[in-house]
Amino acid sequence: MKRRSMFALGLLALAMLANGAQQAAAQDWPTKAVRIVVPFGPGSTPDLIVRLIADHLQSKLRQPFLIENKPGASGNTGTDAVAKAAPDGSTIGVSIGGPLAINTLLFSKLPYDPAKDLAPITQLVSMPSALAVNAKLNVNTAAELVALLKREPGKHNFASIGNGSLSHLAMEAIALKSGTKLVHIPYPGSPAAMTAILRGDVQMGCLPAIAVTPHTASGAVKILAVSTATRSRYLPDIPTLKESGIDVEADAWNGLIAPAGTPAAIIATIQREVAEALRQPSIREKLAAQLMEPVGSSPEEFRAQIAGEIARWAPVIKAADIKIN
Repeated sequence: MKRRSMFALGLLALAMLANGAQQAAAQDWPTKAVRIVVPFGPGSTPDLIVRLIADHLQSKLRQPFLIENKPGASGNTGTDAVAKAAPDGSTIGVSIGGPLAINTLLFSKLPYDPAKDLAPITQLVSMPSALAVNAKLNVNTAAELVALLKREPGKHNFASIGNGSLSHLAMEAIALKSGTKLVHIPYPGSPAAMTAILRGDVQMGCLPAIAVTPHTASGAVKILAVSTATRSRYLPDIPTLKESGIDVEADAWNGLIAPAGTPAAIIATIQREVAEALRQPSIREKLAAQLMEPVGSSPEEFRAQIAGEIARWAPVIKAADIKIN
């Protein structure tokens, strides 16, 4: 009995030492340069956001924060690099709904399991997408657009920024929920998709609002609705899709992740520092210029956000029979 008690006390002491070491490491984070992996190219939205945060953290914490762009495979390549990195706080990453949720439904196999190989840290920002139409379509509301599509099923087409992208899924969801048919035409990015709408090569699209708003003043394009759950404070006069009678929500967001196994204390420290960065007026001003709403959620809230994306898009992907490989 005495030996068992001593053994138990020894295990407890080891556990306390390990926990203490984790707490100390978290308090000291970062102790060396931090690599932030971006699964898209320089100048992409995730790249722009994380560079703002990295500059703030580097100035405050007096350690280098190095951005590494690893584009490829719809964001899977860079996200996989985070999943396979050492779980010690020296490598973190930024990612979006595709690699963290939607791609599990689009790809027959991923090189990582988002649920098992990654640790959510925080949702960084939320961005509205805008349901935009060429003005020559002669519709002024989402309800008028749905009525037109029902009268002329399969006649009209829409632009997206790639097969399986949020802009693709959002329009498929709009068609599904409104009982209409649309033809999908993918483009390599928002500028090309927006140009196609302006030229009349396609009639509509649900694209990042920041890609659409510069073109509304000319009258060549109209925004009928935004895709977020509530109205954007940057576009307060534009109704949501749900307000317009279309039960679709398509939130474009970015979040910070770490390799699974990263100590919880370090995750908590990173989340706290990043949330504090997102409260900085200078950062909020730059995000507002891109119509981005800072979030800074907890790891648990971010994990629930990812799970919600899978539940939201699974029926749309199945109904539209969308696959990448």
